[in-house]
Amino acid sequence: MSNSRVLATSRNSEPDTSSFVKDFLALIKIGIVNSNLVTAFTGLWLAFQFTDRHFLQELDIMFYAIVGSAFIIAGSGAMNNYIDQDIDPVMTRTKSRPTVTGRFTPRFVMTAALVLLFMGEILLFMASFAAGVWGLAGIISYVVLYSMWSKRRFVSNTIVGSISGAIPPVIGWAAVDPSLGSGAFALFCIMFAWQPPHFYALAMKRTEEYRAARIPMLPVVKGFNRTKKSMLIWIVLLFPLPFLLMKLGLGFIILATTLNLGWFILAISGFKAKDDLKWANKMFIYSLNYMTILFVSMIIFSVFS
Repeated sequence: MSNSRVLATSRNSEPDTSSFVKDFLALIKIGIVNSNLVTAFTGLWLAFQFTDRHFLQELDIMFYAIVGSAFIIAGSGAMNNYIDQDIDPVMTRTKSRPTVTGRFTPRFVMTAALVLLFMGEILLFMASFAAGVWGLAGIISYVVLYSMWSKRRFVSNTIVGSISGAIPPVIGWAAVDPSLGSGAFALFCIMFAWQPPHFYALAMKRTEEYRAARIPMLPVVKGFNRTKKSMLIWIVLLFPLPFLLMKLGLGFIILATTLNLGWFILAISGFKAKDDLKWANKMFIYSLNYMTILFVSMIIFSVFS
């Protein structure tokens, strides 16, 4: 084979490899994996701090917990893509997924999902038995209770889906302290209450797409005004939750309350908004910043508390 042909083959293979990686990351929903790993690591870190154990002496537990969590979240995301391959072509947000474009066959998707879930659970059980059990709870709540059961049937699907989204910090905590405690409970509650206003904002932005896919999201079934009221209620429920983490100090309480107050004011402004979709986008962006700032601040304040 001539050198020019070798170079041509090499150049042609690079886009294929890059495309495969991009599609695989889309398959496992890498954005969701990354955001959930932030909360899982926070639970792990706070458990170390609250139990007076040093993470440098237990790096193996950190590895098992973080990589195991990443694998089960990725596997669950791939399984969700497998389940939703019939409705994803309808929605602009999902029609470019590799399960829709035909990049990956259903058999490949199912195999990849099961391998990731199996490997993830092995790693979590190596961290602690409790972490493995909570990992199974997360898988079942997302794949079975949300994706297979409630998503296409009930307007409460977002609430059901919030269970799985609140479990990653508990997995992280359980890897270090299987008995859990008030700290793990606080993280679960914060994540659970944060998700409805976050996903309702997204649902408002994509209302017509969800309607076309026949997914009974709250804005589709009850309308925007009812959705705004629900978002406000969930944000109000967030106000007392930071006080369950008093060990992090007064600075954290002030910061968390300020974030809650800002979100509350933005939610109130929605009832007078002239452009609901523009307001929903602001709510969505605020929710992302809220979660990132709050959980990173937990780590920082725990070091100095």
